[in-house]
Amino acid sequence: MNASPRKPSEATPQRLGALARLPVFIDLNGKRAVLAGGSAGAAWKAELLAAAGAHVDVYAEEPCDELLALLERGAAAGALLHHPRRWAADDFAGAAIAIGDCEDDAEALAFRDAAHAAGVPCNTVDRRETCDFEFGAIVNRSPVVIGISTNGSAPILAQNIRRRIETLLPPSLTEWAGWARDIRRAVMDRLEKGAPRRAFWERFSDLALGGKPAPRDASGLDALIDEVRGGARPNGRVTLVGAGPGDAELLTLKAVRALQSADVILFDDLVSDDVLELARREAKRMMVGKRARGPSCSQADINALMLKLARQGKHVVRLKSGDPMIFGRAGEEIDDLRAAGVAVEVAPGVSTANALAAALGVSLTHRDHAQSVRFVTGHARTGELPADLDWRGLADGNTSLVFYMGGRTGPRIAAKLMEHGLAADTPVLVAWSVSRPDFGSRAMTLSDLGALESAAERGKPTIVCIGAAFAPALQSVVSRDDALQLAVG
Repeated sequence: MNASPRKPSEATPQRLGALARLPVFIDLNGKRAVLAGGSAGAAWKAELLAAAGAHVDVYAEEPCDELLALLERGAAAGALLHHPRRWAADDFAGAAIAIGDCEDDAEALAFRDAAHAAGVPCNTVDRRETCDFEFGAIVNRSPVVIGISTNGSAPILAQNIRRRIETLLPPSLTEWAGWARDIRRAVMDRLEKGAPRRAFWERFSDLALGGKPAPRDASGLDALIDEVRGGARPNGRVTLVGAGPGDAELLTLKAVRALQSADVILFDDLVSDDVLELARREAKRMMVGKRARGPSCSQADINALMLKLARQGKHVVRLKSGDPMIFGRAGEEIDDLRAAGVAVEVAPGVSTANALAAALGVSLTHRDHAQSVRFVTGHARTGELPADLDWRGLADGNTSLVFYMGGRTGPRIAAKLMEHGLAADTPVLVAWSVSRPDFGSRAMTLSDLGALESAAERGKPTIVCIGAAFAPALQSVVSRDDALQLAVG
């Protein structure tokens, strides 16, 4: 008995929004493909088809140099066969797919009609009206393959989206996906259907996205299954990640991947919201900020918390503003973790000094002005200048000095340097909130800095840069009065 046709009012509720194109992945391995055209665009399509395992018949009377080189390599491998003539209607017989880089609309229409007559789906390069399908931007971690389409409306946008996705997917994902194929049957045999298998593949996915090499052996599978069954506690680890001065685009790929694989993120209060937005949504976030003259977590408490979480099998990301290896107390954290047998690695960040130099176009080691650069802390644990700084060595006119956390101690820094011989007209640049929306800076001379009653930070991360390399910034100051109007004062 035939079912009654469904009435419009009985339509199944729509679970998806409208799709401009249906994303489909075609198996071309060992199948024949027709490619017409000799341009660089045709060469790229030929390379794609060959990479997908197709045997490509290329019809081109005058192939470009790029296509000729590809044909030579592909012919040797048996993937590409060159026919030095124009395509013909009977060339489509037995093909799985056809692509034409046509000279004009008329040829594109004829190419499509010939392909359709043979029952072959067709694509005509840059001519959407005669296409049955389109190519998108591709992220290749084969057997993981991601296609991105904007329905032809914004190809450059698709390429930028591809680059964003590629930053999140480590190259080792290829190994993990290949291993998944190899062990799938064993996992089905050894773990019950439902929650146990799902727990296995969830844990597998966490490891695959962590950037480590896949085990690819029986012992690795045994360990992972034991972990899921509760027979073994996974070993936790800690990654010290440099968040940079604030701009999320300054993060390294390694830092982004660590954030994407974290179970817990311990972050400083100077870390920007934009950086935290790149973290894995499921990760627990805990602020452990340390700030002068305000509520703080002690370093001992932070170290103890990292150890506790790592011993629970967590991947802990310690997210620090700037570079953790520059005035970030990373050495103390690394020592404690290693002493407890916890694996630790570092994803370095862009230091504030480097970000400032890039933003203003000022070289820290200009050949004519500075042959070295020194990073110096602007205050000790007491909040005052460190008592043991080598001021005679720092008062070197050929060195760029960068005082971190030097906003409040700026006048005393200037007094010490001038006392030890650094010229009063030495250029100075004070900057705050580097790379953030409220970024600002003021240029002056060393004597101007010394004359200030206060250079308090007002809650903003501030650095003081001193040396001849900062002369271009000083030249941009309109007047002495403007120079003394420090926004951090």
